[in-house]
Amino acid sequence: MDETPQEITSLVGREVYSNNGVFVGEVEDIRLDLDTEVVNGLAVGELNPDLFENYDTGRRGVIVPYRWVRAVGDVILINDVVERLKTTDDEESAVV
Repeated sequence: MDETPQEITSLVGREVYSNNGVFVGEVEDIRLDLDTEVVNGLAVGELNPDLFENYDTGRRGVIVPYRWVRAVGDVILINDVVERLKTTDDEESAVV
């Protein structure tokens, strides 16, 4: 396995899919906690209109908490966003 550190900016532009294979969007930016030097979210744009039709995302997109990320490779896999969106009590995601 290649242990070479990756630039955090290499995530920008990657497509994001749910673990069920549903296209979510494309990473436009990274949300960092500078105090702890930890990635805590992905700013996702170019959203799948079918997933976000009932949300006013405007032109900016959504922030996906980094703890939802399951794998990073040529694409980024996240926990099933469809189920997360259906849960009205879940305040982890933020439409920005």
